[in-house]
Formats: sequence, C-alpha cells, structure tokens
Amino acid sequence: MTTLAQSDTARQSALIPMITIGVLFFIFGFITWLNSSLIPFLQIICDLNEIEALFVAFCFYIAYVVMALPMSWILDRTGYQRGMVIGLGLIALGLVMFVPAAKTHYFSIFLLAQFVMGSGLTILQTASNPYIVRIGPHESAAARIAVMGLLNKAAGVLAPILFTFLVLSDFPDVSKASVDAMSASDRAVLVAEMANKVITPYVGMAIAMIVLALGLSRVNLPPIREEAPSDAPSHESILRYPQLILGAMALFFYVGVEVIAGDTIGLYGSSLGLSNVTSLGAYTMMFMVIGYLAGLVLIPRFVSQSQALTGSAVLGLIVSVLLLLSSDSSTAIATALWGWMGVPVVPDSVALIALLGLANALCWPAIWPLALADLGKLTARGSAVLIMGIAGGAVLPLLYGALADITSLRSAYVILLVGYGLIGWYGLVGYKKRSW
Repeated sequence: MTTLAQSDTARQSALIPMITIGVLFFIFGFITWLNSSLIPFLQIICDLNEIEALFVAFCFYIAYVVMALPMSWILDRTGYQRGMVIGLGLIALGLVMFVPAAKTHYFSIFLLAQFVMGSGLTILQTASNPYIVRIGPHESAAARIAVMGLLNKAAGVLAPILFTFLVLSDFPDVSKASVDAMSASDRAVLVAEMANKVITPYVGMAIAMIVLALGLSRVNLPPIREEAPSDAPSHESILRYPQLILGAMALFFYVGVEVIAGDTIGLYGSSLGLSNVTSLGAYTMMFMVIGYLAGLVLIPRFVSQSQALTGSAVLGLIVSVLLLLSSDSSTAIATALWGWMGVPVVPDSVALIALLGLANALCWPAIWPLALADLGKLTARGSAVLIMGIAGGAVLPLLYGALADITSLRSAYVILLVGYGLIGWYGLVGYKKRSW
C-alpha cells in the first residue's frame, strides 16, 4: 500500500515539470520548423539561390555550436529553471529583430535574428533535455522524450500551415519563378507587401515568449539529482566517455538529415513549380508525429531505445534509396498514403522526402538517454556536448546545397545515406562503449 502511495506521489510530482517542459518543447518545434517556410519565403524576398537560402538554417543551427558551452556555464550558475527563462528572453529578442529585417529586406539582419533565436533555443535545449531524461526511470527516458517530441513535431506541423495562412494567404500562387518573371517595379511592390506580412505574427510570438518567461519564473520546478551508478566508470574529463562523444556524432548526422528532410522539401517543391511550397514542411512533420506516437507505444514495452534507433536508421536508408530513384511526375505514393483523405497529393519524390520524417522521429529520443547514460555529475556538461551536435543542422544542409549545385536537387540527397549509416552504427555498437 505504501509503495503504491509513493508511486502515485512520484507521478504527481513529475506532472507539473512534464507539462512545463512540454510547453517548451512545443516552442522548440514551432520556432525551429518555421525555417521550412522561411527558406522558400526568404528566397523570394531577398532574391536568393538555393545555397544562399539554406544559410537561413545554417545561422540558426550554428548557434548551437557557438553558444552550447557558454550556455552550459550559465546553467551552472543559474540552474536549469532560470536558464530556461533567459532562453525564452533571447528567443523574444530574435523574433523582434524580424521587424527591421522585414522593413529593410536585408538578408544579413534575417540571419542575425536566426542566430539569436538559435542561441535562445540552445540554452532551452541544454536545460530541458537532461531534465526530461532524469525526471523518471532511465529505461523509459526515450518514451518521455517521445512525448516531448510529439509536442515538438505537432508544433512543426502547425508552423508552416500557420505561416502560409498568416503571411501568404493574399499571395496564393506566388513562387520564385513567378516573381522572377515580373518587372522590377511590380516585383518591388509585391516583395514589400509580402515582407510586411511577417511583422505582426513575429511581434505576436515575441510577446508570447515574454509572457511564458514570466510564467516560467513563477513555476516551482524540482531539482534533479545527477548520480551515476556505483559500478559506472567515473572520469573528470567529459571526453573520456565514448558513449557521449559518439552520441554527439550520431546526433550531428541525425539533425543534419532531419533538417534536410524538413527544410529542403519546400525548395524541392519550388523547383518543380508546386504551389504553396511554404506549407510542404507540414507533410514531413506529420510523419514525424506518427513516428513519435509509434515510439510511445513501442518503447520500452516492445523495443529498446537502441533497437528503435537502429530500426529508424534502416528505414531512413530504404527511403533515401527510393528517393534517389523516384519520379517527379507520378503521384502514386501520396495518392495511396493520404490522397483518399482529400489531402492534396504531391509527386513521389516530394512524398518520399516527407516520409523521411517517419525515419527521423525516434532518433532524437533514443540518442539522448543512450549518450547521457552513466555521466552522473557531468550530465549538464554532457548535455552541452550533445547540443553542439545539433550543428549538423547547419553543416549538412549546406553540403546538400553544394552537391545540388554540382549535380541536382534530387541527386544531392545521396548525403542521407552517409548520415543514416552512421546513426545505425551508433544504435548497434557505439552506444555500448564505455572506454576508448
């Protein structure tokens, strides 16, 4: 009886932190996956080619490398909760910077705003991910992160749809090709109108971040204990933990392939002349939501965290090969999967890019607990190392863009094979290592 009462108390004590962190993960997703709409949008506003447009993602994700260790030092001094409040404030600042960027059309200001928002998300991610790992049993950590990921990717579904509705509802047929065909004067008028439509939504989001920061400062989040098992090897240097360093490498390639799938689908659709390309990212996010739901059911009841990671990598390899061999004219895949529901269909190549979301869904929630296992008091520092792995979202999309310039947008997806191969190796072998 006492055991049951203690179990109920533990669940109740974890509920408020879970809800609080869940709200933050929703914010991560909404801000992050706005990039899938921003990239094709800014390609029009600032007259960019594909690789220039992908600098939107680069400046956002490179902040995770530049700011990860400084943010971990801030966390050491402020604690997790105050650090999260600071992160929300930085995001609000980045959102406000979109106002002068939209007024001037200076691409450099857009990029700086992306970096500031990425910096805010860095401290939020550094604090919240280990918090979710440590708030309950290690064996179910991936399931808890899957709940957070479900909120994250649900926001990712909404972000491109809301962006398209709020910003581009008055420009339903606009595309890079149609704008390029206009006269200089007509194009200047259209671009100014489109840019001004960004201001109100971004100011609204900035206000929401400030309100959330004030609310979070008043929530009582319990501290988490960072203790390693007595039989776990203990080192003073974070570099002495192979499961962490290799996990950061796996995370680097995972975030890279995830961003390629989520943020290049609009560019690819634009190259095919599809309409409403700023909303195509919602297809990828929807498949990620399905993957997270599967993770909630399967982990750890039927599959372990490492098995989920390996299976995701295998699925990613299969879908990537099919993508490289796919058709830009047939819509058979989309027709079979969702056309019968009345959802607009897309070419097979675009549908397969979206399907990569299913392969990507469980990588993040599986890598984090595997990489942070046995770190004890170095968990916060280890979290910062993992956060630096998010730089894959900056580097791999640019490599994709460079390959696309040399070959084609579709052939450049060959880079996915390398990413999923290394993720699969970590799920099979790398996570088990406890010494070099």
